[in-house]
Amino acid sequence: MTQDTQREYEVDFLVVGSGAGGMVAALTAAREGLKPLIVEKASTFGGSSAISGGGIWVPNNPTLRRAGMVDSPESVKRYLEVITEGRVPPSRIDSYVSHGPAMMEFLETSPHLRFHWVKGYSDYHPEAEGGRAEGRCVEANSIDTRKLGAAEASLHPNGRSLTGLWYSTSDAHRTAMAKRTWRGRRAALIAIWRVKSNVIRHRHMAALGRALVARLWLALQDAGVPIWLDAPMTELISDGRSVQGAVVMREGQPVRVRAHYGVLIASGGFDHNPEMRAAYLPSGGRADFSLGAAENTGDGIKAGTTVGADLGLMDDAWWMPTAAGPAGNVMLVAERGIPSQIIVNQHGQRFTNEAGPYVNFVHDQFAGGFSPLWCVMDSRARKRYPFAKTPPGREFPRELYDRGLVYQAPALADLASRIGVPPESLVATVDRYNRFARAGVDEDFGRGKSAYDHYWGDPTMKKNPALDQIIKPPFYAVRVETGDLGTKGGLVCDELSRVLRPDGSVIEGLYATGNSSASVMGNDYSGAGATLGPSMVFGYVAAKHASAQHDGTASVSPV
Repeated sequence: MTQDTQREYEVDFLVVGSGAGGMVAALTAAREGLKPLIVEKASTFGGSSAISGGGIWVPNNPTLRRAGMVDSPESVKRYLEVITEGRVPPSRIDSYVSHGPAMMEFLETSPHLRFHWVKGYSDYHPEAEGGRAEGRCVEANSIDTRKLGAAEASLHPNGRSLTGLWYSTSDAHRTAMAKRTWRGRRAALIAIWRVKSNVIRHRHMAALGRALVARLWLALQDAGVPIWLDAPMTELISDGRSVQGAVVMREGQPVRVRAHYGVLIASGGFDHNPEMRAAYLPSGGRADFSLGAAENTGDGIKAGTTVGADLGLMDDAWWMPTAAGPAGNVMLVAERGIPSQIIVNQHGQRFTNEAGPYVNFVHDQFAGGFSPLWCVMDSRARKRYPFAKTPPGREFPRELYDRGLVYQAPALADLASRIGVPPESLVATVDRYNRFARAGVDEDFGRGKSAYDHYWGDPTMKKNPALDQIIKPPFYAVRVETGDLGTKGGLVCDELSRVLRPDGSVIEGLYATGNSSASVMGNDYSGAGATLGPSMVFGYVAAKHASAQHDGTASVSPV
């Protein structure tokens, strides 16, 4: 396998990036009889997958089927066709829908990979043809990361949870209502018990994305797949027609890694590359408030273009409204579902459904050229619900006021003056919203009409879980920034994950998945897990196709 470990290394399949997509690809390649290698730029493994919510959107996977959630492939394809509006080749959608269940079935052959359904977390467009209000997101079961042994120290840290606290998306949903429902109070008590229990039992429990990555790592160890950390890929090895490997820095020395059956780029997007953000993203999204892994600087995308790859969707991202919290930027998912709050633009006006899917929220923001944005709420909202990691009933940290990120005032007109929006406009906007809240119907933007809006709403609001009046002083305004979970554009691929040139021809030996590739979701988002799901599926497809070159079979073919 090795000719000269300092100068040249030979493998069958080289994976650049250790997120979920790359790990699934390497695991698949090993199962197919290939000798894969994962190289990772960071000193930790897992990338953005490890710090993500860990959701996987793959309809008809075995976890869903066991729960009775079965869809016809045609209905899933139709849903994706509707939300992508013809911007994604049908062959890519077909491949994703067709191979997704097989990928998840394959993962379950490992004793380490177990999943649960996030029941009730609606698809992001459940009202669209083929959408499901029950949701089709699954997550990896929680895990004690001590099982990783010495490798535990190399698992990418979360950075988002309190020490010792672990919870699924369902747990977070219930805990957000700790001040409102008995289920919420019970969930909060369980969360407190978990923290204390972990200390007493010396456990290192992880959930969400870290649990998925930890479980994949254990499966990779069973399969004997090596992972090189602190090993950035610097260039692809190509003869102008095909890719034969890559140059990787290891222990300060360049190593030419020859890959007999292909190289998979799974190294993430260009989240933290200021030059690429400025060149490709719309003006409202160029500032870096990204929540993607710090190492995501577009290396794989740039390497692909040097060998002639086409690019797609480079002007888009997995947009996410964010706000500053006590320990850094926090994505605003549940917060936008708080009933007694609205988000206004620089004119003091609402412009979209605040509780709607986050990507669509930001697209509406860009369409109107709105900046800055302010989340306006009353004291009841602060008393009842958490916001950007500030627990309900607690004051926002003083430093956020000092930095001009949070304001408080006894009257809405005073608050408007402090945040620089027309006072009469903000007062009129809140008055109009309060009228809608009393009636339970948002006549302007339909907030609360979709099942998606209800998930993070307040079930004690009988008329509409997403609507309640903003009436009790003092009033608060929190500055909302345009963040993202990672960029969405990258190398254009076909249904077999092969990278294409602008003329549509295949660059032999080069594959891509995840945020290094142009997303199969187009400019939209099917549901929670629509980043990891496709990344894992197309990593699986790439490895299956590479293995077919190895043994001469057509184990993966166009569908």
